[in-house]
Amino acid sequence: MNNDPGRLAQQIDFILEIDKLKQVIRRSYLVDASRRENTAEHSWHLAMMALLLCEHANEAVDPGRVMKMVLVHDIVEIDAGDTYLHDPVGALDKAEREQAAAERLFGLLPADQGRELRQLWQEFEARQTAEARFANALDRLMPLLHNLHSGGRTWWEHNITRSQVVDRVQHIGQGSETLWAYAQTIIAQAVELGYLRPE
Repeated sequence: MNNDPGRLAQQIDFILEIDKLKQVIRRSYLVDASRRENTAEHSWHLAMMALLLCEHANEAVDPGRVMKMVLVHDIVEIDAGDTYLHDPVGALDKAEREQAAAERLFGLLPADQGRELRQLWQEFEARQTAEARFANALDRLMPLLHNLHSGGRTWWEHNITRSQVVDRVQHIGQGSETLWAYAQTIIAQAVELGYLRPE
């Protein structure tokens, strides 16, 4: 048991700060297309995917580590904002914005916990471990599911084509060949239904 009141105060401050993740609105619509999702909802949904789908990873992965990674991976959006997957201009300074956000946000925690969460975030970004590759696969699969079940709404709003989607999600296969095969059926179905431009 840790009775350090300063440590607890830092942890509570961080917990209150990350409430702001609920205010970061993403481009993806909920499955029922009623509204756009927020980043906290996205992170929770990915954690549930990790809990349920780890058996489909190309390599054995630690489900707990994958869950931690997807819960942490977008915390930086509190400061950096959500950069849309198909936004080449936003991508130019995304890494710089997110590094600054990571420094501030993880710096709110006690040093050991801040270091752990920042390492999880960096591991996710680097995609060098089996867990990170699988976590990234989930992160790319979820918007496909949202778009398929919301009538391709985000894709149509941004004039997105099939080739653009494939280019941005093909690394799903690095984490899970099974999920990549499934993603390809989603893309084909979306084109067939007219939800995604075929070019």
